[in-house]
Amino acid sequence: MNNTETHNEITTDVSLMPQVGEPVIMPFAYEPDEHYYIEDLGEIEKKPFYSFVKRFFDIALSLLGMLICFLPMLVIAVIIKLTSKGPVFYKQERLGLNGKKFMLVKFRTMVADAENEGAQWSQGDSDDRITKFGSFLRKTRLDELPQLCACLTGELSLIGPRPEREIFYKEFEKHVHGFRQRLKVKPGLTGWAQVNGGYDLRPEQKVTYDVEYIKNRSIGFELKILFRTVKVIFSHEGAK
Repeated sequence: MNNTETHNEITTDVSLMPQVGEPVIMPFAYEPDEHYYIEDLGEIEKKPFYSFVKRFFDIALSLLGMLICFLPMLVIAVIIKLTSKGPVFYKQERLGLNGKKFMLVKFRTMVADAENEGAQWSQGDSDDRITKFGSFLRKTRLDELPQLCACLTGELSLIGPRPEREIFYKEFEKHVHGFRQRLKVKPGLTGWAQVNGGYDLRPEQKVTYDVEYIKNRSIGFELKILFRTVKVIFSHEGAK
């Protein structure tokens, strides 16, 4: 897919226009005339058997993960409370399948008032809002463990495009037209974009990988992403 493909018409989605008074601090600088046009996937192919197997493994693996990680999660919760002021968990509204909103829960890795000045994209190791223990959680991806609950309830899948906040969809769509194509499938705890650069990818790069995943999703592809995820966890690549 060519993510700079030119389209003759651009449909403006009013729901994705920025709202007045909603501050946002973005790390990506685009020139006024810099635009990317993402392939329109239209109505994606239904894959009943694939969907059944995928959901089965979401439930089975998330249950297994929660059982195995119960004690480590308890220890993490205690350390967070002992090392920084604020709640153990960080809750944030994200967009899921077809743009449906849900609450994403992570272990808190930043100071409690990290976004007093508005929504901000993480700057990685240079972000002074991240606590010392939070940096460790991010590098090891342990901050993501509470999301296993969302995989169990069905708001998340183990594998799919990483969910983003509505405000970032609005901002990205100003230059990356079609970024919302990612919403055609359920978001995931990990995904094809995550194992190919993760948070280091620019929006136009990330959505290219996500569209590739949507077009080619299969059990074999899911297993490939799962194994690549294990490698990323141990190498700490793309952590923020």
